Amino acid sequence: MPSNTTASSAEKPARRRGRRGRLIVLALALALVAGVVGGAYWGVSTVRASFPQTTGTIKLKGLTAPVDVKRDANGIPQLYASTDEDLFRAQGYVHAQDRFWEMDVRRHVTAGRLSEMFGAGQVETDAFLRTLGWHRVAQQEFDEKLSPATKKYLQAYADGVNAYLAGRDNGDLSLEYVALGLTNDYKPEKWTPVDSVAWLKAMAWDLRGNMQDEIDRSLMTSRLSEQQIEQLYPEYPYDLHQPVVTAGAVDDDAKKWDPKGEPSTDSAGSSGSSGSAGSPSTGGGTAGSGPGAGSGAGQGAQTQLSGLSDVLDRVPALLGPNGNGIGSNSWVVSGKYTTTDKPLLANDPHLAPQLPSLWAQMGLHCRAVSEKCSFDVAGYTFSGMPGVVIGHNQDIAWGFTNLGADVTDLYLEKVSQTGWTSGSRIKPFKVREETIRVAGGGSKKITVRETDHGPLISDRSAELARVGERAPVRTPAPDRGNGFGVALRWTALDPGNSMDAVFKLNRAKDFQGFRAAAKDFDVPSQNLIYADTKGNIGYQAPGRIPVRPEGFDGSMPAPGWNPTSGWEGYIPFDELPYEYNPKRGYIVTANQAVVDAEKYPYLITKDYGYGSRSQRINDLIELKIKDGGKISTDDMRTMQTDNQSEIAKLLTPHLLKIDVSDPYVREAQKLLEGWDYTQEPDSGAAAYFNAVWRHVLKLAFGNKLPKELRMRGECLNVRPADSTGPVDDLNALVRECGQRDADSAQPDGGDRWYEVVRGLIDDEDSEWWQAPKTRKDDATTTRDELLARAMKDARWELTAKLGKDVGSWSWGRLHQLTLKNQTLGTEGPGILQRMLNRGPWNLGGGEAAVNATGWNAAGGYDVIWVPSMRMVVNVGDWDKSRWINLTGASGHAYSAHYTDQTDKWAKGELLDWAYSDRAVEAATEDTLALRP
Repeated sequence: MPSNTTASSAEKPARRRGRRGRLIVLALALALVAGVVGGAYWGVSTVRASFPQTTGTIKLKGLTAPVDVKRDANGIPQLYASTDEDLFRAQGYVHAQDRFWEMDVRRHVTAGRLSEMFGAGQVETDAFLRTLGWHRVAQQEFDEKLSPATKKYLQAYADGVNAYLAGRDNGDLSLEYVALGLTNDYKPEKWTPVDSVAWLKAMAWDLRGNMQDEIDRSLMTSRLSEQQIEQLYPEYPYDLHQPVVTAGAVDDDAKKWDPKGEPSTDSAGSSGSSGSAGSPSTGGGTAGSGPGAGSGAGQGAQTQLSGLSDVLDRVPALLGPNGNGIGSNSWVVSGKYTTTDKPLLANDPHLAPQLPSLWAQMGLHCRAVSEKCSFDVAGYTFSGMPGVVIGHNQDIAWGFTNLGADVTDLYLEKVSQTGWTSGSRIKPFKVREETIRVAGGGSKKITVRETDHGPLISDRSAELARVGERAPVRTPAPDRGNGFGVALRWTALDPGNSMDAVFKLNRAKDFQGFRAAAKDFDVPSQNLIYADTKGNIGYQAPGRIPVRPEGFDGSMPAPGWNPTSGWEGYIPFDELPYEYNPKRGYIVTANQAVVDAEKYPYLITKDYGYGSRSQRINDLIELKIKDGGKISTDDMRTMQTDNQSEIAKLLTPHLLKIDVSDPYVREAQKLLEGWDYTQEPDSGAAAYFNAVWRHVLKLAFGNKLPKELRMRGECLNVRPADSTGPVDDLNALVRECGQRDADSAQPDGGDRWYEVVRGLIDDEDSEWWQAPKTRKDDATTTRDELLARAMKDARWELTAKLGKDVGSWSWGRLHQLTLKNQTLGTEGPGILQRMLNRGPWNLGGGEAAVNATGWNAAGGYDVIWVPSMRMVVNVGDWDKSRWINLTGASGHAYSAHYTDQTDKWAKGELLDWAYSDRAVEAATEDTLALRP
């Protein structure tokens, strides 16, 4: 045993029934590996060595009193302690037991140190991450911003992690370290409090807002006119999809937000505004708006910004790609409309699938809540960070969804050897040196340059060094020389105190305390919903959201040389949207617009999600409570797994009206007759419709986008980007192949594209319905001609994928989820990937459905977004709450709890969620005693 632990023979780690059978199978697999990977022999003992001890007694250095760790049948731990520091020290220890590989990879991501683990192939990614400086900012936060209590909790957590690491070699930590040891002598170092703080930066990066849209709009200028680009980014449909906050208006006298009917103790508008009244508009100050198609003015930016997009793709590959799939559902219903007579609260954040899941379920309980031990909270945690992120305590429950606020701006900068241009001045760069160490020896030094707008991210690519060579800029600009640089302004690069907010939220007792916690939640900017045992429900939009000068709306890169282009501050917290006990009796947040832009004096973003999921949830609630109906816990669960497709409801009637002469295509068309637009796993209609939708998008839009947005490897013969008008000579066409990763290519088929098609569907002769002639197909000139061609293409695609018999088709066979272990599960040898990864699962749901199993229509049908967990909180009667995780409690491959929740998750089922001492005790199967 490690030096900091003791256990008698009667206290050896408990093993689940059935594990021996799995280990026998594993032993055979590992015997095969022996001759394949470096000649090493991996035996059963190698796998078992890292499984955590879950029974008996362990002495844990630093504890002041005993801590008990009680695990249920799914391995979910509930911790009981007598002081706050003991509680978080034990949390660090237990997180490390279950998930240390995941924690270690995460901290190397946030610090830009992946090369130390995985070698030279990660140097470019590290260089970009060092340029952003997440870990450096986290260090500033710890040193300068966080409260003394938060620092104590972070240090206690780090001490717990390090107590687990002490005396253990790599084989005792996880199977992945054994594999890594075949090529690298890497040894994990001690955990630090800053490692925990930095993970919030990674989450903020995942949820950073519209940066990709900003890039994409700029890239489109080489082939599309300004009017065409506007058609592809339609206005939010307020008439169809209601925003989060429906009350409130602009106070015309004060030009401030006035949330009607709010409690006077928390009245918004109590402080003055530091920003301009009225939403900024697209216009004179914006760079990159672009002239008409074919002018060539955007071609330089086209090439350079695609380089930035490639860099961005490399970073999210570790965290989950950024795009409109990242979102979440949450809603809370007042007790007036529930069977429990108390609020019910549901939440399911949507993220890229990971193995293990991003979340770790846990309860943190003080044996007696007092000044020295102040927590009694349970929910979803991040391994590597103390506290509970989403969940409930004894008084309140809360959930998160992505607000989608535009908290990033790209700035084109005129740079030289001596500095960057601001007005008539050349201002010096802020410069720092970074050294990237590489596994196996060697290192690389980089220089990071910053302007007042942020780090110069264009320094990280030879292509980006020439960014803006011919960038379209409407306003007077300095001599371009060799082109403009690109700087990133991002709220998360300013030190804040979001970590304080986590602990305040965990201890909040009422809406006032909840809002006080939200005020500290600088980044990422989230929608927070609320319910309490007294029957109140509420909503708060927190976060630092920039106020831009008039003429700048964040939709395109801004001219950094313009001294007036910088941010003017942040929206004051007291003027951020919130609601408390709205008359309608429920609150829904699902990445839709937060508030009607005409009724709110600040710009939050130009790029909200378009509200398909949120409106479906609103409609389901209204349908249930109509004529006095009541909503139960199971009703909430059923709503979470609703599979209806809004675009199918819009488009299917048009598909059914088309006269199809080909009998094989007609067979497929018949699948849509009588279909209710739900995307169940066994639905042949859902499979065919989604294939048709994919081909409609490709023919109408995808083939007209520049190569930088299309999927890598898809090649087309197109007119040169700088040509004007049609090309009659086919020999004048050029061959262009897509450059974008499949998960981030366009058109992705999300609800922005729903609104694009909704705006065009009645215009049967729109130019978007035109598709050129091919060897197999005539040119299309009308809507119905293009729909007919898409139906034919879909029929033959599914014939190849699913077989000739349409009766055997099912959406789940196309729409599959494979769970991949971090890093080695995606980049390691094939045999290692087979050992670490799990799946596939055939799923229902789809892009922009409430059951948001997202897929990218440009890339294929595989699931790339998922509800990363689901919970339904029964406020006040906590033990009747339900929850589920995407995977399991353990990060150890071949643990009984590696993916033991996934089958239930895929079926939409939930587990019982014990909270009270009595319920936890009844559910406990293993108890581990941590002793001083």
